[in-house]
Amino acid sequence: MSGIVVESPRSPGDSGGRLAPQYQRSKGKGGNFEMLAWLFMRLSGVVLIVLVFGHLFVNLMVGDGVHAVDFGFVAGKWASPFWQVWDLAMLWLALLHGTNGVRTIINDYAERNATRLTLKTVLYIASGTMIVLGTLVIFTFDPCPVIDGVSTVSSFCPAP
Repeated sequence: MSGIVVESPRSPGDSGGRLAPQYQRSKGKGGNFEMLAWLFMRLSGVVLIVLVFGHLFVNLMVGDGVHAVDFGFVAGKWASPFWQVWDLAMLWLALLHGTNGVRTIINDYAERNATRLTLKTVLYIASGTMIVLGTLVIFTFDPCPVIDGVSTVSSFCPAP
């Protein structure tokens, strides 16, 4: 072994366990947003696992499986407020989870402040647009449409 000595970030001659001033943590002025964002990623990931696997199980395993997934299947599911809320929670959590992940990547890799601001602005606008449009689709979806004056009555639609 050669005599390589690696200096620790301790104050010179200090054996009391204190860090040199340049290595000491200071109280951040930004609050605890990053810690809450980190916690959100973990909790939303767990909830998303339940929501996604429940969604896949109902859509692919129950009934005729993937061959039964069509407009009528979706219309029948979304006729129930339970499935509307389930899919809405899955949509919102997935988009917010993904947005937070991309925000973290932008913070890690965008070196210039202007680039970081531009990328995050585009990210937030795109995510907000997708959340609004997805929510509108779920809650304004008409499972019993009338096309050219003809009612497309399905088993779950009230009789005209």
